[in-house]
Amino acid sequence: MKHFILGGAVVGGLLTARKQNKQKRFLELHNRVVLITGGTRGLGLVMARQLSKAGAKLVICGRDQGDLDGASKELGKLTSDFLGIKCDVTQNPEVKEMVEQIRQHWGEVEVLINNAGIIQVGPMENMQEKDYQQAIDVHFWGAYNLIQEVLPGMKTAGAGRIVNIASINAKVSFPHLLPYTVGKYALAGFSEGITAELANCGIRVTSVYPGLMRTGSPRNIDVKAQHSKEYAWFKISDSLPGLSMNAEKAASKIIEAMQYGNKMLRLGWPTKLATAIEGIAPGLNISFFKLANKFLPDPIDSDYSERKGYESESGITKSVLTRETEEAEEKNNQV
Repeated sequence: MKHFILGGAVVGGLLTARKQNKQKRFLELHNRVVLITGGTRGLGLVMARQLSKAGAKLVICGRDQGDLDGASKELGKLTSDFLGIKCDVTQNPEVKEMVEQIRQHWGEVEVLINNAGIIQVGPMENMQEKDYQQAIDVHFWGAYNLIQEVLPGMKTAGAGRIVNIASINAKVSFPHLLPYTVGKYALAGFSEGITAELANCGIRVTSVYPGLMRTGSPRNIDVKAQHSKEYAWFKISDSLPGLSMNAEKAASKIIEAMQYGNKMLRLGWPTKLATAIEGIAPGLNISFFKLANKFLPDPIDSDYSERKGYESESGITKSVLTRETEEAEEKNNQV
């Protein structure tokens, strides 16, 4: 009995200490300088809305002026502590200029959320070297450029938060998404590596692995080969509530993970299931994807033409099956 009581006391003490440590790590967002890349639409814009309501000094960037204007108009109504800056994160001079502009306006960036991304959909045979290069430039080098610019300020302060939005595709490789997968794998490896290397500097890094999210993004993806068919499977998958995740819920979980300084966040049951299988039986995921690939559209010989999602619409992609994605398009500045 005494051993039972002693064991209970020890467990209780450990749980209390863990809770206290978690609360100690918690970052209040009021007046924190937060920069979100790719914050002009989709998940980035959803996070921006939530961060503005939390009282952050919010900065979003994007490379399209029209998208930036639309997002800035909305966010400017939610908070006066807001900056919208046109910036292509793959261009290091533009990144340096943006971070210096933020520094002059508010001081050092305290929270960086690397969210900028592109998606290319199509068979391996119809992808070119430039597709892989573009994916790596945006997902890896874009994040790398931003991190290098904000690190000196974070190190001087002995504190900072960095969030890298990877993907389920950085854990398992689904067919017809190879350039995207390669870019996200690079980002994930870098993100998990710096998590360990920056810990002693007081900087906490969170690697995020979401599955499909209903952000309205399919209309802006790049599609190759049988454009309408490739777009159809992707947009329908993105629209199904059982398979994809509500964007607002995903954004809330990402922000919470950042506030507590969590090292990793897996979002959605497909991501959790796929990573669990990968740990137990790595070949099983590959076998499943091999089967799935048989049902995906065939490649087209020597056709490297590319269309946007909205240029690849068909009857089925404008049906009840995709209603939730269509609603998200309007809501999240994708149109």
